[in-house]
Amino acid sequence: MRPLLVGAVLLAVCATALGAVVHAGTRGGEGAAQAQAPAPPPAAPRPTPERPRLPGGGRSILPEHRVLAHYGAPQAEALGILGIGSPATAGARLRRAVRPWATPGRRPVMPAMELIAVITTAAPGADGRHRFRQDPAVIRRYLRAARAAGALLILDIQPGRSDFVTEARALAPFLVQPDVGLALDPEWRMGPGEVPGRVIGQVDAEEVNRVAAWMSRIVAAHDLPDKLLLIHQFEDGMIERRGRLRTHRGIDHVLNADGFGTAEAKAGTYRRVTRARRGFATGFKLFYEEDTGLMTPAQVLRLRPRPDVVIYE
Repeated sequence: MRPLLVGAVLLAVCATALGAVVHAGTRGGEGAAQAQAPAPPPAAPRPTPERPRLPGGGRSILPEHRVLAHYGAPQAEALGILGIGSPATAGARLRRAVRPWATPGRRPVMPAMELIAVITTAAPGADGRHRFRQDPAVIRRYLRAARAAGALLILDIQPGRSDFVTEARALAPFLVQPDVGLALDPEWRMGPGEVPGRVIGQVDAEEVNRVAAWMSRIVAAHDLPDKLLLIHQFEDGMIERRGRLRTHRGIDHVLNADGFGTAEAKAGTYRRVTRARRGFATGFKLFYEEDTGLMTPAQVLRLRPRPDVVIYE
């Protein structure tokens, strides 16, 4: 091979070798730089979802609070004060009603709206059950108003010839909410052939227990705060086998003395309804129109035991 050609070949080989060395050195430099770089910080832990809470915070209603409720439905003013005016108006009126009860030295007051969600009817209706279910849109409007007022919503059931379990289950989309409870009104729980308004209804304790157990499962499944379960009563026979009533985890059971009259008569009803209550809380209902001499907060609080729940109709 000619010298010039040999020199050219050697030059090319040396250039190739030098390029390989430079390239290798560059790759080695990148690897060294990567090895010296700090490790990325660990991913931030996902925030734990906040557990559902009651209006004003917390997860327990009784005995920490005294509940003050307005009762009714928008179908007629005669059904109770809650139905007078718009839901927003009802919320503002409820907040004003709380003031005489919210005084120093007393339990803090938790306001509530008790909306009749299932209304008994004189006419049997298409299914013969003598009851009318509120449109869900109506319940949603009252739920929004209750939340705006910092209040609970209690859905009252007057089942007619239906039963409390069936009607409670129909309200499940609302009862999974943390601020919605339930009230059962045995006066309007009719047997076969019975007509509302002609007889006073009644319910067996085991039916109430089934509702309470079902509500307790909802509370556990959705990690909800405690729920109210009111049981209205003014005559002994309205709850058959009452001694079999049981309490359930996550449910604040309340025996509520219903019925209107004089202060003395109402106090007697309260004593009957709340006797042998075995872990049940107590409630007392006042009627703006039907009561003879509306009792004042001071009079109500002289009852023994002091009511945990006070309802105005």
